[in-house]
Amino acid sequence: MDFILDDPKREQEFRQILNQIQLAKSGETVDLMSEYGLSYKIAWGCSIISLRDIAAKYEKNHLLALKLWNKQWRETMILAAMLDEPKEVTEEQMDYWTKSLETTEIAELLSTYLWSATKFAFIKSLEWCRGKKHLVRFTGLHLMGKLAITEKFAIDELFEPFFDVLSPLAKDPELKLVFYRSFILLGIKSKIMNDMAVSFAKGLKESDSEQSRNLADLILVELRSEYVQESFVKNT
Repeated sequence: MDFILDDPKREQEFRQILNQIQLAKSGETVDLMSEYGLSYKIAWGCSIISLRDIAAKYEKNHLLALKLWNKQWRETMILAAMLDEPKEVTEEQMDYWTKSLETTEIAELLSTYLWSATKFAFIKSLEWCRGKKHLVRFTGLHLMGKLAITEKFAIDELFEPFFDVLSPLAKDPELKLVFYRSFILLGIKSKIMNDMAVSFAKGLKESDSEQSRNLADLILVELRSEYVQESFVKNT
């Protein structure tokens, strides 16, 4: 990554944020994380609402985000996603952060608050869907679904390449939920995308993978549903 000089203002903000995180700690949130199998080296249990409140006190800044990420607390990584400047994010940074992920929580929040707003979002989502690590593939899928929301009015051709990389992911039981949710978002973006998604799901039903076939059944029920089809009529 590019070498960025530190400055006193960002260091001061960084120290202030660390203090605010510790003041906002919550044992209840820590218990919930344990219940959902989320494990961190250091986690103070701050709620997402509390972290949003902290982030709202500061201007977005790339250097501050890098300092927060490097701290590697759960809360500082989330705030890094909230406070980074999307236009200053590099492909190298995106790959480095994503390949170092250890929980789905941070993967989802990175996609939601930062990755989806970068100019590399589509290409990285596709690349990560082809990745070897579970959390890299997870992030690719989650980002795909997020883009289907945030870029709802983008041309459908931007999303069509995803159909070329999704078949292997449908076989992975650990990706079932994120695959289903993101694929549905892809399939309700437009009537054209719905037709393509239905056709793709029909193909999954011919797979030698029981996981893929079961997933296809769930997808087809949703994408062919009356309320989804009616939504396209209302939007024409």
